[in-house]
Amino acid sequence: MAISEEEIQERVRELGQAITDSYPDGELLVLGLLKGSFIFVSDLVRSVMRPLQVDFLVVSSYGSDVVSSGLVRLVYDPETTLEGKHILLVEDIVDSGRTLSRVIDVLQERQPKSIEVCALLDKHVSTFLPHPPKFVGFNAPNEFLVGYGLDHAENFRHLPYVASLQ
Repeated sequence: MAISEEEIQERVRELGQAITDSYPDGELLVLGLLKGSFIFVSDLVRSVMRPLQVDFLVVSSYGSDVVSSGLVRLVYDPETTLEGKHILLVEDIVDSGRTLSRVIDVLQERQPKSIEVCALLDKHVSTFLPHPPKFVGFNAPNEFLVGYGLDHAENFRHLPYVASLQ
């Protein structure tokens, strides 16, 4: 699979318009899940034509192990108050959905007005999300993908396109 830089930029503009149309009023807080979403968030928020705030989350579900514990811990908590705001959680890729589901649970405790998910890529293999992402850039095969923020051992994030390592 390969998604060109041009295809990504066009789709990001389309997502920006869809997000603009979906949030006509109220405070919108875009929360990017680091590290993978940082390029996508940067491009996406410049395509949303309404006032918004941006912050980031860093989560860990691994601790000191190499296998996910299933428990999500916020390593970096947003500095912005979530209560009463529309939250748009931005993810680079939705795979199993386990971590994303737990993050949504943690954020719900802070009483936002709404929480939706925007993902650049969705593998459609998630069995853990209570509801699928509202905004999806591209459907993705169940392959290891890199580029446009996605990495392999911290490499390839800088690529302006998405490609499979296979």
